[in-house]
Amino acid sequence: MKGVTRIINVRPGKGGRPIEAPREKYGTMGSLAVTHEPVAVACRAAPGFQDWLARADGAVAVSTYQAGKVALIGWDGRQVSLLMREFDKPLGLTACGDRLVLATRHDLSVFTNSPLLAHDYLAAEPGRYDALYLPRATYHTGDLHTHDVAMVGDEIWLAATRFSCLAKLSYDFSFLPVWKPRFVSDLVPEDRCHLNGIAVRDGRPRYVTALGTTDAPGAWRQQKATGGVLIDIQSDEIIVGSLAMPHSPRWHDGRLWVLNSGAGELLLVDPSSGRFEVVCRLPGYLRGLCFCGPYALVGLSKIRERHIFGGLPVQERCETLLCGIAVVDVRNGREAGFFEFTAGCEELYDLQFLPGMHRPMILNLQKPEVHEAVTNPDSCYWLRPSSEIREGASRAPREEASEGTPADEEMPHAEREECNGRAVGGAVELPPQQRETCERSNSSVGGRADPMQSLVT
Repeated sequence: MKGVTRIINVRPGKGGRPIEAPREKYGTMGSLAVTHEPVAVACRAAPGFQDWLARADGAVAVSTYQAGKVALIGWDGRQVSLLMREFDKPLGLTACGDRLVLATRHDLSVFTNSPLLAHDYLAAEPGRYDALYLPRATYHTGDLHTHDVAMVGDEIWLAATRFSCLAKLSYDFSFLPVWKPRFVSDLVPEDRCHLNGIAVRDGRPRYVTALGTTDAPGAWRQQKATGGVLIDIQSDEIIVGSLAMPHSPRWHDGRLWVLNSGAGELLLVDPSSGRFEVVCRLPGYLRGLCFCGPYALVGLSKIRERHIFGGLPVQERCETLLCGIAVVDVRNGREAGFFEFTAGCEELYDLQFLPGMHRPMILNLQKPEVHEAVTNPDSCYWLRPSSEIREGASRAPREEASEGTPADEEMPHAEREECNGRAVGGAVELPPQQRETCERSNSSVGGRADPMQSLVT
């Protein structure tokens, strides 16, 4: 793609100067990323993933900026389910307690779970959902190219990749810069080192990843296969260098983990010595890492843009790359399960395990139900026409029914391959020749790795 975009950088006392950034330097995750039309997303859950999710007592949230969705993968006691909700270039995703934070193209949004309202979200199927993430606050940051986000107490931190720094949210500004690498000389919107990942240790941000130690616009691309670094922000020292486009540093169980993305490797790092071991190698470009007990959930992506991602070690090692989620037992490095996106979704960014939730729902601001859900510390209500107070009528403290059924992009995992229908408005529509022999794809998967397809809009 040719052409340039013109960014005006105005700094007090220095006037303004133009910065010209070629469009191709931002790639699919930049402000000039292409907006995709609605696509059908097809998935496959291997038996190992089904078994693991059935025992995990939780669900998985996934962001995919390429498909423009947040995916919620759940288990209803019999089968894997998938719900996909549209957002504008979702990237960083983090959860703590009932709160969930999501970074999108121009904003950073805070959601809060309301389990009581979740029970009555569908009038025709009360109890289908056990969690409901409602948007509670949106910070209009502008296009910072925000990657990882982290909740630290009551503060929200973010990797402001376009400005090569760690930052916090502000009521008064787009962001408050807190830290930048010592090799970056200026706070300007030039993506000088592609700082992307945040790891929190002992209640404070402690480690970050960057794709280079460069100090010029987009210069990190020149040595993308060997220039990546893991940095201790407390000492401002590089712990590990010569990495291939690292992402997703995490502190878990008293140890430091990081994805050596371009090599398809999960690393366990000793932060005091800089030595590391390869826990496992996977067939994908890795981004997104979270943990559930002794299991690591690792996001895999395909590589679409050769001018940005070409020439990486994982491409030399693997003839075919996959997009999905690998469940890895970190005690032995073995893969315990895999959830694969087989069509419509090729690149993931972040993952979060949601403990104690089995069928979560999330609403964006385009869903009309988001304006009907009202909560306070003592009670919650659905403000629907059916709950209006009429003369001579009494009101229940919690609405048990609604008029109509919200149309959501969800379908359960089909029991049999021939029951692979398309989800339309939350229901599964089967071809006519299959309707007499197949039920609504609403029964147990029976341990088979069958395809699942969802029409998302």
